[in-house]
Amino acid sequence: MNKELDQLSADNIRALAIAMVEKAQSGHPGGPMGGADFMHILYAEFFNYDPTDMSWPFRDRFFMDAGHLSTLMYAQYYLLGNYKKEDVANFRQWGSVTPGHPEVDVARGIENTSGPLGQGHTMGVGAAVAAKFLAARFGNWMDHKIYGFISDGGVQEEISQGAGRIAGHLGLNNFIMFYDANDVQLSSMTDEVTSEDTAMKYEAWGWKVVTIDGHDHEQIRKALKDANAETEKPTLIIGKTIMGKGSVTEDGSMYEGHCELHGKPIGATGADYTKTLLNLKADPENPFDIYGDVQEYYKTIVASKTKDAASKKEVIANWRKENEALATKLDFFLSGEMPKLDFESITHKDGLATRAASSNVLAYMAENVENMIVSSADLSNSDKTDGFLKKSSVLQKGDFSGAFLQAGVAELTMATMANGIALHGGIIPVVATFFVFSDYMKPAIRLSCIQELPVKFVWTHDAFRVGEDGPTHQPVEQEAQIRLLEKLKNHSHEQSFVALRPADSQETSVAWKMAIENTKTPTGLILSRQGIKDITPQGNSRYNEALGAEKGGYLVKETANADVVLIANGSEVATLLEAAVLLEEKEGLKVSIASIPSEGIFRQQDEEYQESIIPANKPIFGLTAGLPVNLEGLAGPNGKVFGLDHFGYSAPAKVLDDKFGFTGEKVYQEVVNFLN
Repeated sequence: MNKELDQLSADNIRALAIAMVEKAQSGHPGGPMGGADFMHILYAEFFNYDPTDMSWPFRDRFFMDAGHLSTLMYAQYYLLGNYKKEDVANFRQWGSVTPGHPEVDVARGIENTSGPLGQGHTMGVGAAVAAKFLAARFGNWMDHKIYGFISDGGVQEEISQGAGRIAGHLGLNNFIMFYDANDVQLSSMTDEVTSEDTAMKYEAWGWKVVTIDGHDHEQIRKALKDANAETEKPTLIIGKTIMGKGSVTEDGSMYEGHCELHGKPIGATGADYTKTLLNLKADPENPFDIYGDVQEYYKTIVASKTKDAASKKEVIANWRKENEALATKLDFFLSGEMPKLDFESITHKDGLATRAASSNVLAYMAENVENMIVSSADLSNSDKTDGFLKKSSVLQKGDFSGAFLQAGVAELTMATMANGIALHGGIIPVVATFFVFSDYMKPAIRLSCIQELPVKFVWTHDAFRVGEDGPTHQPVEQEAQIRLLEKLKNHSHEQSFVALRPADSQETSVAWKMAIENTKTPTGLILSRQGIKDITPQGNSRYNEALGAEKGGYLVKETANADVVLIANGSEVATLLEAAVLLEEKEGLKVSIASIPSEGIFRQQDEEYQESIIPANKPIFGLTAGLPVNLEGLAGPNGKVFGLDHFGYSAPAKVLDDKFGFTGEKVYQEVVNFLN
């Protein structure tokens, strides 16, 4: 322990942070200057990882919530050797590995994409759940810590309530969060925004809370030591820090704690950039240099981390020898691979709602997929995730042997935790709620897409046929919103999201097969509340025909030289089949019908296949229980889509079908009008 060297290291982080922002003329320098002391002590003395194997599954993990403090991370990891000098010098530039807000980059120590406040630490809570889940199955030898870093904004975002409540309720003692409490926000001082007692709030949720001077290294050490020794509760370390710590004016006077230091380059504030660098012992001519003494100090830190990891790996190797079967299972979990599943063997009664068919699939997976956590926002008996729950048990404080997370009414928190579970690795997260409440989840869905996480979203009560619950519960416009993500590419140039709205029970089994096999991106299953008449197979096996869904769309009714092709997804496919009978009997028309559960996947097929399903030279009629735009791209300029352009009403589903024109008879008439 060397007080002078520790202070110099923290000041080096401060200097690097402000140099990055100054060169980019963009960013947030003040916060990193306040948090530098905590970061240095954490990484120098407490954080366990293997510098030679950054993706080592049993490493500690750091989840940044305040993504605007990215320079704090880049500077810290530069000292550790994870970034090069040119990397930090090119902060926020095209093609750099140091974007304005951190993006997942495990090789350099970035565990999560952050920026939308509140989500970073909530993903950390999810990772802590994942770690507990695995430890319950393989032993406490794998115990590792999940560290979070949050700012005033993250504490204020409503999602922090869900994360705080659940972490306390589950007793996640492996989650340790530092709250950088500097009393300054981007556009105001904190006391203009809130007067709550943050410590009391977290204590009420069941957290251990300690308040310290966030610049006092001894207090930081003690807080981290105590947090690591805590056996019952997550820990919140409230670090009282100073915004822009170390900033000075041109005449050398201190210029700290001012609001403008939050989001402007230092040189654009009342502080002086060059004089501040000098105050921090940096060379203004070479602001991206690591100080000589600090560089030598960090070489010893990295060597120590490597040695400690090697010792831990010996313990793991001995465990593996004594527990070969468990070790094989653990490796399989961590591989991200799936066991061989026989979805065709899952039986369904006739005419089920697709949510009920999904329940059957989940019950099957509860018995055949050991590394899955399913969660529901207080709706398990309605979204039918209880099919899984009945074969498992609820995760609870002191007992993570189960696999079902009762999240309570917290859709955004639940979805964001699922992202954290996926980021941790080794576990498949599934989250469920009513489709209309996907609105509460959109920020997490978006980050799931950006981070390319294979989270499975289950959305039930998919249309106006929710009925009596009325317009607040009838997701008329949600499908259009979700399907936009199918048109959006992620940074791997893949379709960023897969949305699947199956037409009957067997197609639901296939949709789950597709979701489970999709390990690259998130998948959403959009399921009905009401029963749906099963599609009659054209051959011997409805399941085998439903496998056509794996191409995004296929013909459920194929007629040679069809006069018209009808297209839909979900429960509207069955309505089209009813209309087709009338079109054939009354009009003598030849009709083909396509089920298109995923336009995104369908558009990835070759042109010949797409043409075989939706011919360009045929009249195309689409039916959707949502906005017509859901199918307009498929119907084309010469086609017609019948859908809704208004919110729903409160009435029984069959009444709404009739009033809105979604009966076989009324759809038949719409098709006739279109063709005429």
